[in-house]
Amino acid sequence: MFNFFRKKPAGRPELFFHTDIHCHLIPGIDDGQRDADGGADLVAHEKEWGIERIIATPHVTQDTFENTPSSIQPAFDKLQDTVRQRGINIELLHSAEYRLDAFFAAQLEKGLVNPMPNNYLLVENSFIQEAWNLDKMLFDLKMRGYKPILAHPERYVYYFPKKERYRQLHDAGTLFQVNMLSLAGNYGKEVKQMAEHLIDSDMVDFVGTDMHNHKHCAILEQYLDSKDYRRHAAKLSGRVFNDSAF
Repeated sequence: MFNFFRKKPAGRPELFFHTDIHCHLIPGIDDGQRDADGGADLVAHEKEWGIERIIATPHVTQDTFENTPSSIQPAFDKLQDTVRQRGINIELLHSAEYRLDAFFAAQLEKGLVNPMPNNYLLVENSFIQEAWNLDKMLFDLKMRGYKPILAHPERYVYYFPKKERYRQLHDAGTLFQVNMLSLAGNYGKEVKQMAEHLIDSDMVDFVGTDMHNHKHCAILEQYLDSKDYRRHAAKLSGRVFNDSAF
């Protein structure tokens, strides 16, 4: 049986932030958790790491995960009920990770976009190529009062040969969120190096777990015990807005 109240391993530091703004723990609606019990397991792990608030962000993507508030809310309620039944004292909220595509544009026009508190909005590019009208879409979001956060920019390999694009986007007011899984090396050496480059260039505004499953959880726990984590935390502590933005 899962031990929800086990102590943090000796010597492991707590996370340098206490709000996870990117994870896929809501059951049954994307490629994250299949059921509420699995989602609650991962919530309990985040609590153990020092997380006090989770903003769950299921995928909203054309053709694959065309989620809307009507599909997200009941699934979130199941997760929240299970977490409460297990006595895990943590604040749970939900928004989404919005792919900048035609489905998102239609949802935006219908008023079906659910931002994080204070109108922050987690958005993502395709992993194949940049959205053809990315600058306009980001500008339009800002004009509507949203504060776009670009999810895991370190994973868009088409930016690697032209790092100046990162600076252009960030200087235009788009916030950047880097994945802990990237810093842990889960997506390979180049992605990890790009995440570190963004840290060194002072372009990391938020950090998120992007945790989907128990395998990710194990990778993150190993990372938290590593020298890499201590090195990254020393650079990012006090520089990200996870806890102050909401």
